[in-house]
Amino acid sequence: MPEITTLTLNDGHTIPQLGYGVFRIPPAETEKAVTEALELGYRHIDTAAIYGNEEGVGAAIAASGIPRDELFVTTKLWNDRHDGDEPDAAIRESLDRLGLEQVDLYLVHWPTPARDNYLHAWEKLIELRDAGLARSIGVSNHLVPHLEKIVAATGIVPAVNQIELHPAYQEREITEWAAARDIRIEAWGPLGQGKYDLFGAEPVARAAEAHGKTPAQVVLRWHLQHGNIVFPKSVRRARLAENLDVFDFELTADEVAGIDGLEVADGGGRVSAHPDELN
Repeated sequence: MPEITTLTLNDGHTIPQLGYGVFRIPPAETEKAVTEALELGYRHIDTAAIYGNEEGVGAAIAASGIPRDELFVTTKLWNDRHDGDEPDAAIRESLDRLGLEQVDLYLVHWPTPARDNYLHAWEKLIELRDAGLARSIGVSNHLVPHLEKIVAATGIVPAVNQIELHPAYQEREITEWAAARDIRIEAWGPLGQGKYDLFGAEPVARAAEAHGKTPAQVVLRWHLQHGNIVFPKSVRRARLAENLDVFDFELTADEVAGIDGLEVADGGGRVSAHPDELN
């Protein structure tokens, strides 16, 4: 079983740097998929209320027999639950589905700027953390203006920002802003969701051949060496094992720089929704 590296968050808690994401895994298949991930050695599970599969995650955790303090579980507040006391109700519903008393990390899923209520959502997450329902709190898909607003208003810096990030789309403005404030970056879609030929890119293919690894393993290693937290998604046991087998090699500085150079100019590498447009 590989030893997964951990990172320390700005609130003093630790987080496994590689986890298992269950985005778009059908609810009926989630328990089996998470069970296999846990059997292989994953200890960080990333889900969300909107995924509809928190119950499957909870069932797998309950059946695993793994002590709770050895697991890191993340879930997220959906866009229509930002107002009033809805965040409190939402996390309690998620905890009930997960069968947990506390999540390790709770995130505001999207800022929904057209609604202009993400600051209120962040203020409520601070209360939920203080009440012990979430150990750490953070945000997802927040751009620098969103981050500046919530930090200026509350003085509380998110522990993480979970954003689309992969070689073609590296979000340098956000990552640099976050690094200056000790905010950890979680990369969703770390392999580009298969929406462009990342694995055929020359720097990736060359590094894979040099290290006897697959292109996917090389890209995941690139993320790890940049300090990103990643949770690739798969429902195939062999691929789950492959994604975990990235801690026994290291890319050279030139190999990292070569993959850095795959970024598409002016944000043209984005493959999913823009945070200003999803409300």
